Amino acid sequence: MGSNPAAPTISGQSSLLEDWPEEEFGRLAQLAERLLYTQDVGGSIPSPPTTSPQTSIRNRPRRLSVRDLMSPDGDARWRTSRCRLKKTAAAHRKIQAEVDAKPKPPQKEEAPQTGARKYPVPPFAKQHQPKPGSEEDLDPQPMYDEPFYNGSGKLEGKVAIVTGGDSGVGRSIAVLCAREGADVAIIYLAEHEDEEQTRLAIADEGKEALLISGDITSRQFCKEAIAEVVNKFGRLDVLVNNEAFQLHVDKFEDLTEEHFDRTLKTNLYGMFHMCREAVPHMRSGAAIVNNGSITGLQGNKALLDYSLTKGGIHAFTRSLPAHLLPRGIRVNAVAPGPVWTPLNPADKQAEDVAQFGSQTPMKRPAQPEEIAPAFVFLASSQMSSYITGEILPVIGGYSGG
Repeated sequence: MGSNPAAPTISGQSSLLEDWPEEEFGRLAQLAERLLYTQDVGGSIPSPPTTSPQTSIRNRPRRLSVRDLMSPDGDARWRTSRCRLKKTAAAHRKIQAEVDAKPKPPQKEEAPQTGARKYPVPPFAKQHQPKPGSEEDLDPQPMYDEPFYNGSGKLEGKVAIVTGGDSGVGRSIAVLCAREGADVAIIYLAEHEDEEQTRLAIADEGKEALLISGDITSRQFCKEAIAEVVNKFGRLDVLVNNEAFQLHVDKFEDLTEEHFDRTLKTNLYGMFHMCREAVPHMRSGAAIVNNGSITGLQGNKALLDYSLTKGGIHAFTRSLPAHLLPRGIRVNAVAPGPVWTPLNPADKQAEDVAQFGSQTPMKRPAQPEEIAPAFVFLASSQMSSYITGEILPVIGGYSGG
């Protein structure tokens, strides 16, 4: 049998450990320390200058190897590498010291006011309402009429349906659609006092609203509502799926099947039924705009079911254009952050309503009139003809982590 090849040696010494002198072990330990250090910090040996624009393997800097460190000038290379790295570390500390020496800017506690008019900020009055909530009883009253918004015919000659159009964001969308020249049909559940205020606001824009009360979780109702709109106006160009159900639950086990089912039926089935019945009446240039949510982007512990439906709305919005774009119909969604609407006091406890929206970078909730223009933008073929399948967040800024 052949013998094993001799193990590598250092300085010509025997490969047997017991024959190695003590100083050889010391040199080996020092060598290992150098090698590990240069590998950790990325020490390298500069390559000779090259005039070639191409970077080849031969021209790249290489790491210090055992052979480099054991060469006659290995000690010099080691010292050079350590010196360079010490200078880099010193430069890091210099930058750090300069930053540390600068005073921190004062933190402003008041909410930024970035709009054309001043918007209310928390704390609000503690208030809680029975479902589905009343805008007339909300304090302060939501700001929906956007007095500084000048219509310019962006929806002239169009017919728009807004579900949940009696209050909140839906009311503001309906009013701005009318201001842009559209005939508007509002679908709402049962808030007749809120509906009447919306009707009057649309009348102020020179339009007569078609008001339809009913439950969008029923496909038959949706079919009949769409037919009524088409019979009255002769066409359908814009569908805004805005109506929603939400209710906070602090403990997962308290989310009942009935509650879960109600949220899905209203937010997902309602949207599906409305789209399913509306699309056959839509022509090229029409648009569907869904109301998503920041909860569909980030999730929400207390709104698990609601977040699920809003994420579903976003996925639906991404997918439906594959069917409808060949027909010239666009589909998009707006994903609002917290908005001051009747949905909130009918969902949250009074103490939570008082601080609603205070955790956003704006330190306040949006008012409906700050969200509605995004819907008009996506509904108008004059402004967004090349946009489909998009989710537009309007959430009051990002904290940056």
